Amino acid sequence: MRIHFIAIGGSAMHNLAIALHKKGYQISGSDDVIFEPAKSRLDKYGLLPIEMGWDENRISNDLDAVILGMHARIDNPELLKAQELGIKIYSYPEYIYEQSKNKLRVVIGGSHGKTTITSMILHVLNYYKRDFDYLVGAQLAGFETMVKVTEEAPVMIIEGDEYLSSPIDRRPKFHLYQANVAVISGIAWDHINVFPTYADYALQFDKFIDTIEPKGVLIYCKADADLNEMVSRSKSGVTKIGYAIPEHAIRNGITYLLPEETALKIFGDHNLMNLNAAKLVCKELGINENEFDAAIASFTGASKRLEVISADESTNVYKDFAHSPSKLKATIDAVKAQFTDRKLVACIELHTFSSLNKDFLKEYTGAMDKADEAIVFIDIKSFEQKRMEPFSEDDVQQAFANPELKFFNDAVKLKTYLLSLHYKDTNLLMMSSGNYAGFDLPELAAALKK
Repeated sequence: MRIHFIAIGGSAMHNLAIALHKKGYQISGSDDVIFEPAKSRLDKYGLLPIEMGWDENRISNDLDAVILGMHARIDNPELLKAQELGIKIYSYPEYIYEQSKNKLRVVIGGSHGKTTITSMILHVLNYYKRDFDYLVGAQLAGFETMVKVTEEAPVMIIEGDEYLSSPIDRRPKFHLYQANVAVISGIAWDHINVFPTYADYALQFDKFIDTIEPKGVLIYCKADADLNEMVSRSKSGVTKIGYAIPEHAIRNGITYLLPEETALKIFGDHNLMNLNAAKLVCKELGINENEFDAAIASFTGASKRLEVISADESTNVYKDFAHSPSKLKATIDAVKAQFTDRKLVACIELHTFSSLNKDFLKEYTGAMDKADEAIVFIDIKSFEQKRMEPFSEDDVQQAFANPELKFFNDAVKLKTYLLSLHYKDTNLLMMSSGNYAGFDLPELAAALKK
């Protein structure tokens, strides 16, 4: 098979390209810019384009398929040439389905927790040396790539994103996988640029339920009132299994599952609910509760999901991918509940299109109330790149309903302020789906100790 990737540098795209290369396919690709770690990974396997940019001469009739990334535009010359020649064009979720249509497909959807639930399932399956394929949205310890596709594996675990599939396919990705076992972790409005109202957004999850295969299973968070109502009124004939927070105890900064007293390396109500979702999926795959608990005890978390940068007897520094209002609140709540005797300095970078939209900003009301020191950072360049009107400090304070909140749009000033604070018996939580304008968080954590 000869496959060409248009916009090969994307997170899922470059991982799929490597996975297909390992499967023996002939892979080529193009992009206008490729960042790390995609650049080094593609180079390692001889898949890095020799020259950046688009060139219609890369497209010829001897290609079996083209996989189109979201980063490309509808007028991309390589796309236009492929359409002209009648070459089959896939979005990457379409191609994932092609690779897994004869397997049992587990699809994890939801506005939050997708990556963590998927990671937990992969960890447990790997612990018991099960054979499985996967697609996950973060780099995991013990897994070289974020995508694996083989002929032999009987099951594929797929993180099901609700964002659009490609520039020419406006369906949400998770509608294309046709799950046998599906998870919905909760619904919290996001992607305002595509789904302008909460109703538009929630509808995509209703449709997702309808894509589950006959005799399939839906595992859902019954603590989410809107989701609970959606599932109860759904006429889908699938088996529906709800989950909530498992019984647990917190002692000396460690969370234990009860009644077995299983010590966990993760914490927070949202992570405990994620754990219950993963446990139910693993039960469907033949792993019982005791086996699951034994395996999950060594799970340290997905990359950038309450990831520990540094820790000592007085101060922990975390980085987290939280960016939406619900994720922000859940992450802050988790750290405060785990360390009741410590203060919390919490800093969020608003980076996504939704979070930089003035109409959406009010959705953050009260999201940082439990932080002892609340900080919002927006790189001024983010507004320029997205061609959006900048926020003032007053705009942000009013939206978060927190007049004490600090606001920065200059990374140097933010770093100076963070270093000026005292961290005795205090944790620092840095949250962003971006990179704080190039902040080196380990370097910051080391400087705090000095």
